[in-house]
Amino acid sequence: MDGILNVYKEAGWTSNDVVQKLRGILRTKKVGHGGTLDPAVTGVLPVAVGKATRLLEYMDGGGKVYKGEVTLGISTETEDAEGAVVEKKAVAPILTGEDVDAAMAAFRGSIRQTPPMYSAVKVKGKKLYEYARTGLTVERPERVIEIKRFERTSTLTFSDEKTASFDFLVACSKGTYVRTLAVDLAARLGYPGHMSRLERTMSNGLTIDSALTLSEIEAARDTGRLEEIFQPMAFAVSELPRVELSESEYNDVRVGKRIQSEMIAPLDAPVAVFYDEQLVGVCLQQENELKAKKILI
Repeated sequence: MDGILNVYKEAGWTSNDVVQKLRGILRTKKVGHGGTLDPAVTGVLPVAVGKATRLLEYMDGGGKVYKGEVTLGISTETEDAEGAVVEKKAVAPILTGEDVDAAMAAFRGSIRQTPPMYSAVKVKGKKLYEYARTGLTVERPERVIEIKRFERTSTLTFSDEKTASFDFLVACSKGTYVRTLAVDLAARLGYPGHMSRLERTMSNGLTIDSALTLSEIEAARDTGRLEEIFQPMAFAVSELPRVELSESEYNDVRVGKRIQSEMIAPLDAPVAVFYDEQLVGVCLQQENELKAKKILI
């Protein structure tokens, strides 16, 4: 059983919880996920099974889309609704949707973002959340991310607690922390803030309308329909340049030999290689040749 599953992660589960449950449902240890979702976040979680687990690193090129809610006036330790309140500031009722739209526009394109302390990014061999849980704040390296869309999708709602909330949609590159984006947006508007709700609606070409819950996957197993719900392994490399091998090239690649190839990708970049329309594996682009990296056949 080798391929990709489009799993709908429900609230309360960690991404690893989903993997562990699927290992039991599918009766295999070779299960891994792509693109971690926080426990409170719902939506699309790509899961690789069998040989496809070797291809997880290539599944981030397609980007991600989220819909959620930002709340202005309250910030939390974790930058989402799960954390302890850090700061409060009453939101002036003169704030308008146009003010929010103008602030959001400043975040579109290539921007620099600092990962939150409550994240799995490692600094000096330790995950940031391990420092945060002991009350420590450490310097974090900035990263460059791409925000393709960042739009308000509802009117502003003002509450009796002097907060203001609105829905949003964001399309972004891998490595983006949407809760940090929400906090940075609030700061630009002059308020503390946090991401109060989030759902991932698309990840690397997998969309929420075809995502399956764990119970639906279990039902597919029990009725003999598992093969119907799997995407082929080739789905994991759909963002990579593709080369169709001849029979002699296929025989060479299978045993680790280099093959001649024009430069179709940057030096040392991954290239997906196929024979007879079937995925053979991934090679690395060298000068006028391809070097086998991960062969699946």
